[in-house]
Amino acid sequence: MRQAFDRFQLGFMALCAAFMLFALPQSAMAQDASEVVAEEIVAPAEAAGDYERMAPTPGKGMPTSYETDPWASMTFQDQYSQDGLYALWMHDRILLPVITVISVFVLLLLLYVIVKFNRRSNPNPSRTTHNTLIEVIWTVVPVIILVVIAVPSITLLARQYEEPPEDAVTVKAVGYQWYWGYEYPDHDVEIISNMLSKEEAVASGEGDQFQMAVDNRMVVPAGVPIRLQTTAADVIHAFAIPSLWFKLDAVPGRLNERMLVIDEPGVYYGQCSELCGALHGYMPITVEALPMGEFEAWVVEQGGTVSGAEVAETDVEATEEAAA
Repeated sequence: MRQAFDRFQLGFMALCAAFMLFALPQSAMAQDASEVVAEEIVAPAEAAGDYERMAPTPGKGMPTSYETDPWASMTFQDQYSQDGLYALWMHDRILLPVITVISVFVLLLLLYVIVKFNRRSNPNPSRTTHNTLIEVIWTVVPVIILVVIAVPSITLLARQYEEPPEDAVTVKAVGYQWYWGYEYPDHDVEIISNMLSKEEAVASGEGDQFQMAVDNRMVVPAGVPIRLQTTAADVIHAFAIPSLWFKLDAVPGRLNERMLVIDEPGVYYGQCSELCGALHGYMPITVEALPMGEFEAWVVEQGGTVSGAEVAETDVEATEEAAA
């Protein structure tokens, strides 16, 4: 009986040893495969390094004070989107010259009338009530001016209504009383953006723009189409970034959409541009445009997913199943 038990114990130990010899290499292979694929998962983030909050560039994407530059404080901000560049060109090269010429002409005409047809210079006023040539001129010339203005105006409107492509990065901006929320349905990320106090803004390096600094910025990739959607949870708000020539109403129960392409990385400031209540002036907007690699690193940091990671996770599952 004792010998039989010893033989059983010896056989059991041999079986355990054989199992370990078979299982350990398989486990090591599965672990190695998982490590390889895990490297693929974090590759997009590691390629660009960890996300670091971008410091604003003075004078870029922000308003200019009168003390810094009186002229710049009274005109449009520099533009960092193609629509903005086109609109600024239209303003500077067409609208401003046309209105300047008209204003000067009307002023000179008014001065001429004051000097030529006052009671002292012209005691017997003319009784003329009809002049065909003048009536033709003041009808045809305004029509020509309106046609000149209409061509670039309609072009700009058409550009602003251009639909984003299917692979555009989707960002949904939701207006609340009184802060903004940003949802990234393609990346499973959602953040809430609140205005910083002056002390917090100074500590974060945004002291000059402390009234427009926020804790969580709307981070987007630069140089690629963005499908920016707006809505609101309570009252009407308006999402506006002057340096990107972008403004879109955020209406409760309605989803508005427009394409945005930011030409270069940077920090761009804006504000709610609809009277939405007592704290309307305290819901700023800060857009941080990053290269695609750094944007993906930010997504990973927020706990979201990027397309490369999703493919890699599928490979991990397939490898683990094959190893099993």
